[in-house]
Parts: sequence; C-alpha cells; structure tokens
Amino acid sequence: MRKRQIILNADEIPKQWYNILADIKMNPPLGPDGNPVSPDQLAPVFPMNLIEQEVSDQRWIDIPDEVLDVLSLWRPAPLVRAYNLEKALGTPAHIYYKNETVSPAGSHKPNTAVPQAYYNKVFGIKKITTETGAGQWGSALSFACSQFGLECKVFMVRISFDQKPYRKSMMAAWGGKCIPSPSTETKAGREALERDPDTPGSLGIAISEAIEAAVTDESGETRYSLGSVLNHVMLHQTIIGLEAKKQMEIAGEYPDIIIGCAGGGSNFAGLAFPFVHDKINGKQIEIYPVEPAGCPTLTRAPFVYDHGDTARYTPLLPMYSLGHAFVPPPVHAGGLRYHGMAPTVSQLVNEGMLTARSVGQQKAYEAGVLVARSEGIIPAPETTHALACVVEEALKAKEEGKEKVILFNWSGHGLLDLAAYDAFFEGNIKDFAQTDEELEASEKIFADFPKPANIKSR
Repeated sequence: MRKRQIILNADEIPKQWYNILADIKMNPPLGPDGNPVSPDQLAPVFPMNLIEQEVSDQRWIDIPDEVLDVLSLWRPAPLVRAYNLEKALGTPAHIYYKNETVSPAGSHKPNTAVPQAYYNKVFGIKKITTETGAGQWGSALSFACSQFGLECKVFMVRISFDQKPYRKSMMAAWGGKCIPSPSTETKAGREALERDPDTPGSLGIAISEAIEAAVTDESGETRYSLGSVLNHVMLHQTIIGLEAKKQMEIAGEYPDIIIGCAGGGSNFAGLAFPFVHDKINGKQIEIYPVEPAGCPTLTRAPFVYDHGDTARYTPLLPMYSLGHAFVPPPVHAGGLRYHGMAPTVSQLVNEGMLTARSVGQQKAYEAGVLVARSEGIIPAPETTHALACVVEEALKAKEEGKEKVILFNWSGHGLLDLAAYDAFFEGNIKDFAQTDEELEASEKIFADFPKPANIKSR
C-alpha cells in the first residue's frame, strides 16, 4: 500500500515561527501626517505584545507553550501525496498538499487566531472584535476565544453572511456573536448603508466597523484582531510551511513549485515564506499566489500606499491595492474578496520573488470538482483557485514530460459552501472581471497618497 500521508510526531510541531522581516526590506506603514507609524499609535487597536511581533525583525520567534497546547489539538497537520489527482491528470508531476482542513474550524485560520487570543488574554483584554469574509476567520477566532475565555464579536461581509448562513452557527457554537456588515451599529456601517442600502459589503467596510467597535469601547478592555494582511499574522501562519519542509524531507523531495490562494495573503504566506527564505538563499523554485479574476489585486492593481479599510481608520500600508473604497463582485470565495494584499507578500511580488496568477470562478470550480472526485475532500471556494493553478502546472509538466514536484496549501474544506457548488452544478456560476476604466476609477482614490519607494531586499 502506498504511503499517502506524511504525519509528524506530536513533539515535532515547530517551536518557533519564522519572521520574513528578518530577510526582506519594507516600506513603513504611514500615519495621517505621512510619517512612519510608531508602536504606541497602534496601542488602542492591538495589545502591545502583538505590536512588538508586528514590528520585530527577529528571524525566529518562540511559540508560547500555552499556544502550542491548543495547536496540538490538530497539529502537526498531514502532508498528503495526491496520487489520485496525479492519475486523473495523467501527469508525471508529484503533487503534495498541506491539509489545513483538519483544524476545528476546518481551515488554516486557527493558526493565528489561537496566538492572537492568547496574547490578548495575557495582556488583560476581555473582548475581541474582528471582521470576516467567508466566515473562516470569524469561526476560527470564535473558537480561539472560547479556549481562552474571551468574548468575540464578528462583523461578517453581508453577501457572505447571506451565502453561508451556517458560519454564523459555527461562531455561535463557540460563543461568538456574528453581525452582517455593513450594520447600523457603527458610524462606518451607517455611512456605507447611506451610500448604498443594497451593498453586498466588503472586507474594507467590515474592517472599519470592527476597528471602530474596538476603539470606541470606553472600558479599554476591547481590542481588534485581524485574520490576514499584517506581519504578525503572516508570522503565525509559517507553522504550515515549517512543518511542510520537515515532511518534504521525509518524502525525499523538494518542491519545484509552491502554490496557494491569496486574498489577504495569510494561508499563502504560511506555506510559502519558509520556502521564500530558501529562494532568497539561492534555491530555484517558482512560487505562485493565486487570486480571483474578479478581485485582481496582485495581477492588475498598482503597488501603492493605501488604507486597509474603507473608512480609512488604518494606517497607509505599502501594498498592491484596488482602492480602499473598492467593492468586489460577489464571488463565492469570500476570503479572497479584499481590495489589498499583505505588505510582505506585496513586497515580494514587487521584487519578482513571487509570480501572481488569477483565476475565474468557472475554472476554479471545475478544478475543485475534479480534485474532490479524485482526492475526496470538497475544497473551500478559496482553495479551488489554488487548485486551478495546480491543475494547470501539472498539465504543463505532462506536456513537457517533466517530473516536477508541486506543493500547495489546501487552506480549507467546503462543507459549508455547498450552495456555491449547487450554483456551479446548475450552471449559475459567473465569471467577473473589471474593465480597465473601472479599475482606473477605483485607483484615483489614493492618487494623492505618498508613493512607496522601490526597495530591493538584495
């Protein structure tokens, strides 16, 4: 019998996170005055222990025992050789995936939700607010807060709140309170509804609501938590890639190609960044972040300074952005409907270390169904975008007759996304694309902002 899964022993879980900021140079986040943001300016939003991680350039950061104890409920996560998919495609490529569907929330998101809840708890915080797109992050943070006795309030993008009603049930099961965004609870939400009462919402709006809810709590016991984009989130997710490196060594192979879907960048970075370290040090490897064609942040937007939220509560971040007021079309991959991208991922794309790709919904679901019928797991809509790229690269290897090694991140399962699969089977999945004129109109919003310097890390 072939060995499909490579499973590390419980004591082989990584004890440190890898910090990409030790190996690349970055433009700083800027405040309203155009000057770099200082750590104390972030204190009303995040606990200082997480702010320290956000700005750290230390290459390795220890994972607290209390965090490891919770992570050990499902980690180390399996690395799986996708033999059935290889056979279905008739490819000589060796395809591996890191299976992040095994977490309690069914995705990679608890990898950072758990440490964020822990650091808030030890700092004395009682309640956390956040946003969520598809609901994976809101579910994960609700779970993490239940582990450390914290309250959790989640503003969920309205279109996803309607498309995925059972995400609210998951959050409630773990004690989280889920509110459709935009809501009437915040100034940012009310203003968004005044502009468009029928808006599908956006992550930018939901972020504004969650930040506002945190900073206006007069008790001082509430902080905001973000599930992607920021440096400390990328840091926590590297546990994925660090495990994968150990497992690939056991398999006796090293990837030629790394693939992950990219919305804000966290699951992609979690797998890719430990291998980016190798590429920086001379390894020949192709690394592809894959986004929806309907929200083409990396593939069609400029590298600029822009706000991470619609109401402009966040600092100006150096990133690829479609504009903080951009409202993406209602693609089912709610976790990929973000106007910006993690500054670290953006910097690496800008330097040419990563090559961004985009995929339409139709192609993504075709790949998702193919892989479900071969490997058995029904993938989340976000993961189907990575899978479409995997299929394309595997077929390319077939045409070239090359035995390439492909590694991708299976970022989440799709058992709460079956309505989207129903739409696909009924022929109701649409592809979305913006015209150049529409994108140019969105970009005008940051035309007067400072421009990031063209920094090169090496």
